[in-house]
Amino acid sequence: MSGIGLFFFVAIVGLTLYVTYVASKRTNSASEFYTAGGGLTGWQNGIAIAGDYLSAASFLGIAGAIALFGFDGFFFSIGYLVAYLVVLYIVAEPLRNLGRYTLADMIAARFNQKKVRGAAAVSTITIVLFYMIAQLVGAGALIQLLLGIDYWIAVLIVGTMMTIYVLFGGMAATSWVQIIKAALLMVGTVIISFLVLWKFNFNILGMFSEMKSATTHGEAYLHPGVRYTNGIDTISMMIALVLGTAGLPHILMRFFTVKDAKTARSSVVYATWIVGIFYILTIFLGFGAAAFVGSEQIVAANAAGNMAAPLLAEALGGELLLSFVSAVAFATILAVVAGLVLSGASAFAHDLYGQIFKKGKVTEKEQMVAARSASIAVSVISIVLALGAQNMNVAFLVSLAFCIAASANLPVIIYTIYWEKFTTTGALAAIVTGLVTALVLVLLSPNLWAADGSMLFTGEPLFPLTNPALVSVPAGFIGGFIGTLIGQRADAKKYAEVDVKATVGLK
Repeated sequence: MSGIGLFFFVAIVGLTLYVTYVASKRTNSASEFYTAGGGLTGWQNGIAIAGDYLSAASFLGIAGAIALFGFDGFFFSIGYLVAYLVVLYIVAEPLRNLGRYTLADMIAARFNQKKVRGAAAVSTITIVLFYMIAQLVGAGALIQLLLGIDYWIAVLIVGTMMTIYVLFGGMAATSWVQIIKAALLMVGTVIISFLVLWKFNFNILGMFSEMKSATTHGEAYLHPGVRYTNGIDTISMMIALVLGTAGLPHILMRFFTVKDAKTARSSVVYATWIVGIFYILTIFLGFGAAAFVGSEQIVAANAAGNMAAPLLAEALGGELLLSFVSAVAFATILAVVAGLVLSGASAFAHDLYGQIFKKGKVTEKEQMVAARSASIAVSVISIVLALGAQNMNVAFLVSLAFCIAASANLPVIIYTIYWEKFTTTGALAAIVTGLVTALVLVLLSPNLWAADGSMLFTGEPLFPLTNPALVSVPAGFIGGFIGTLIGQRADAKKYAEVDVKATVGLK
């Protein structure tokens, strides 16, 4: 790495560590650790949400997917963006009004049962691990490219950094790291997009015309079907992307960092604008990488295409822009994984340890020790799993996390808020059915099975879809419906109470 590259890395890491140091001075209670004391403003939380959402999958994975597969790669951008409408209109306000620290808190507002809370916590941890693997894979590939060190060493470096952020700074540090990272990421993306447009003489229509012959796919590059030849598989993936955001634990946690539902709504509006602009710009990142780097060089750097954006930065702006973009990508990964560690740790410490094992009788000190211990555990497990997923596209890995979130979490969220007859049995059935169905179908899918031995297992996959959301999401809703029919009668009085709280925010 050059001196300028080292400068950018040290500057960004130093800034984030300073933020963590400042935040650590006021992170002394469970509320401050989990939710920054609920003191973030709408614009602060909105930028932080965007920072959480614009992960390695967005910056590295989507750019690579568009560069290699054209329109099929842009499916990810469309799905991620539309997903915020679901969050804004269905989930954000009721969740903020009913919850305290975690998704399980919101469900427990209506069903005060250990089994339901435990199932929600397990679902949260599973989603966090899938998402974490994607981020660490991206981080490992990035640092391996820049520093020339082994992949496993790069993953360990990122794992250590993310643990430091959470252990000492909690949600306050994580939020401000997200804000800084989101700003830097947008600056880097705008600069690259401007340079790409400049190369195409600022003629967007001309750019699309030139892309018809810029790749080996020819005109098919601009149409669906290059990668996703199965239309049903494409629909399944889009279901996961559009519905999954509303069930992602690290995004849902962000609504507890503001003082009221009005601020939660404004947070989503700010986040939607930032996210929307970014995903439009991914077109320029992908097209630019395809035209000015080439698929051969992209695949040579990383088989899944995860290094397309940094390689494009180098092609257009030399080592200076490569160093800046790579440092920003590194900060992006650090910030997102810190948020994921925090959400996983909260499920362990608050839901499982504090509310189930200790039955709510836990001191602030005990809960803080448990949260920090859980942070280390989540980090270690994620690192171990990421070491075996080096050659998987991070955008695709994240789509699987979205699938589990849409299958296990979204049904119970919607039923809890909007269905009067929903019961404890239904809640447990919705979570378990959605989670188990998604996991089993992934294990039987082409993600892990191939006749030519290119995947983890050799043989024909028993389930044909790469993303099982088309089956697992309805399974979650059906499980909740059947569980409600066979379980005890719903508590109408409790639902009326929850309905009022969800709507007007009364505590």
